[in-house]
Amino acid sequence: MILSTPGPSSAFLAATKPSSPFPRVSKLFFLAPSHSLSSRFRSTARRSTAFPGVLSSLNLHAMAELVQDKEVFASAEADSSKKKNRTRSRSFLDAATEQELLSGISKEAEAGKLPSNVAAGMKELYQNYKTAVLQSGIPNAHETVLENMAVALDLIFLDVEDPFIFSPYHKALRKPLDYYDFGQKYIRPLIDFRNSYVGNVNIFNEIQEKLQQGHNIVFISNHQTEADPAVIALLLETSSPHIAENLIYVAGDRVVTDPLCKPFSMGRNLICVYSKKHMNDDPEHSEEKRKANIRSLKEMALLLRGGSQVIWIAPSGGRDRPDPLSGEWFPAHFDASSVDNMRRLAEHSGAPGHVYPLALLCYDIMPPPPQVEREIGERRVISFHGVGLSVAPEISFSEVTAASENPEEAKEVYTEALYKSVTEQYNVLKSAVHGKRGLGASTPTVSLSQPWN
Repeated sequence: MILSTPGPSSAFLAATKPSSPFPRVSKLFFLAPSHSLSSRFRSTARRSTAFPGVLSSLNLHAMAELVQDKEVFASAEADSSKKKNRTRSRSFLDAATEQELLSGISKEAEAGKLPSNVAAGMKELYQNYKTAVLQSGIPNAHETVLENMAVALDLIFLDVEDPFIFSPYHKALRKPLDYYDFGQKYIRPLIDFRNSYVGNVNIFNEIQEKLQQGHNIVFISNHQTEADPAVIALLLETSSPHIAENLIYVAGDRVVTDPLCKPFSMGRNLICVYSKKHMNDDPEHSEEKRKANIRSLKEMALLLRGGSQVIWIAPSGGRDRPDPLSGEWFPAHFDASSVDNMRRLAEHSGAPGHVYPLALLCYDIMPPPPQVEREIGERRVISFHGVGLSVAPEISFSEVTAASENPEEAKEVYTEALYKSVTEQYNVLKSAVHGKRGLGASTPTVSLSQPWN
């Protein structure tokens, strides 16, 4: 998704530039997309629920943790329900079999508590997730599906009953229940780690050092699936765990309005914006969306002023799609204005800023619809597959644009340099994962490894 506001004016940049440096904060952030109108962006206190742990493979120790997590989850929701003077349904958390879980969806739909389209989506999600996890060959795959989906369906239902409202800057919900951990455990069984790779771990280490020194980092990246944040975090959790947990994603509105997606978004740090691709879906609200994006831009500027922030943005404005004729996947082209927005914000933050090109290959596990859809509620196709992530050295605006004759040309030249790097890295990952070359696909500029081994 994309930060699709107009380029910040010099007056805005001057207003957000600190007269004296703020204290450096040792947190890292990632931005993700948001979809709501201003009412959906306002700050609000939600019931204190986050995710319980879910298993990717079951053993006695893991089962004990799961039982404890579900008890904590149920207790927290019970406390919340008491405050609201209503009884929380346990149709999903108490389900002991697949039949009971699916019957719970039908039961809540028949009671008028679940819209028919959401109920249908939940059933389809269950079946597709089950098929994918069974492909993985992990031990106790059926139990993993049941436990992960019981929590996922309960959280979806909870949000339908009491919708969560995302603020312009949303911090991941980690207590008393951990939504981040839920998302990790849900996506983990979908990744074939034997055929997954990380490019240039040494540069991620370099980035970590810069963050510890108070510098800001911006990742300019392609975007492939709704699961991108979990994929990135899972690939980095061994070598760069602090980055994995604290990235901030610039997020489009669809991932914070779709009932089947919201619980996963709640476990990520997000800057919520309206994607340029959907800005004029409803012309009556276009101006309101632009104003909401300006508010999110200001939130981002405040974060950057504190230093030690790491932000992810996909300046294409949405997920990559395959070529309609060849069927080949490739990174969608970047919007130069969005790239320039991020560069200028980083430069005017008062802390040193760095821009890195990041490539992501993971469309197989959860590909988007073939075309961009206006309506919320897309089908979720899910598979078990290898994935890849790579970062290249920082690209300096002043060095790349030294020969440019005007600002507009400089924007285009810089954007193209970033896009070229992302595409080159993507092709290496593609050769490793789809071409089955593995670590042998490494090049002089992209060194592949499997940090989890």
